[in-house]
Amino acid sequence: MRIGAHVSAAERLDKCLDRAAELGCEALQIFASAPQSWRPVSHTREAMAELRRRCQECGDPPLYVHAIYLINLASADPAHVERSVASLAEALRFCEATGARGAIFHVGSHKGAGFADVLPRVATAMTRALEEAPGNSLLIVENSAGAGNTVAGTFAELGAIVRTLSSPRVAVCLDTCHLFASGYDIRTPADVERTMAEFDREVGIEKLVVVHANDAKAPLGSGKDRHENIGLGEIGLDGFRAVMAHPAFRETPFILEVPGMDGKSGPDRQNVEILRRLRDEVLGSAA
Repeated sequence: MRIGAHVSAAERLDKCLDRAAELGCEALQIFASAPQSWRPVSHTREAMAELRRRCQECGDPPLYVHAIYLINLASADPAHVERSVASLAEALRFCEATGARGAIFHVGSHKGAGFADVLPRVATAMTRALEEAPGNSLLIVENSAGAGNTVAGTFAELGAIVRTLSSPRVAVCLDTCHLFASGYDIRTPADVERTMAEFDREVGIEKLVVVHANDAKAPLGSGKDRHENIGLGEIGLDGFRAVMAHPAFRETPFILEVPGMDGKSGPDRQNVEILRRLRDEVLGSAA
């Protein structure tokens, strides 16, 4: 259970490792390109090879790429889906070049059409992205906070996507804030047990490869994607203890995407240290 954070890859790509080390990270997540733009990845082959080399020197910490926010595989606009597929394929090729484990992405919104109507479109788009970027890197679906018409806000929808593709390269990222916002309670061991039993039935524990560790500013079932620092939100320290104590998360990296204790420079070292202490406390008591 390695603890990490989303860090910047600005200036020089491999500096993300230095930034992660400064925070005390054991894992990390980066953007391969500007998250709110369709601009393609601009890193050179040499820069990507250097990141791969330095990762190997550091013992290959779990490295993930977060795809851009503009992706919407459920869109009724064919041009938007085409751009989304191209962006996902590019993120996967970046993973192959750098040794990153996979690309995490938000499926998007069906805009009122309904999940059943857009599932074939989503599955076809994901299949194309995988075909256009052959290799071993994973295409990792992130659960949504369940607001409005977003896709993958329930385990049933996540499971339907996973089963429809039936690919070993398709995996799942669970965001704790999104889980809580979409109505899955994880504040006590009993809550986590119920939640993960449903996840196993609908998706399969084996598909869980990474966690976005974020406390929640809004109440249970709010549908609001509002990240809070660990222990300062509605999930709380006991909630994260309960999550970390569940066997499903024993080998899963936890990546922070929190605002930071000053509200603007997160994830920060303090949040990393809080999660590491909780991890050590939970695993120590389990041992």
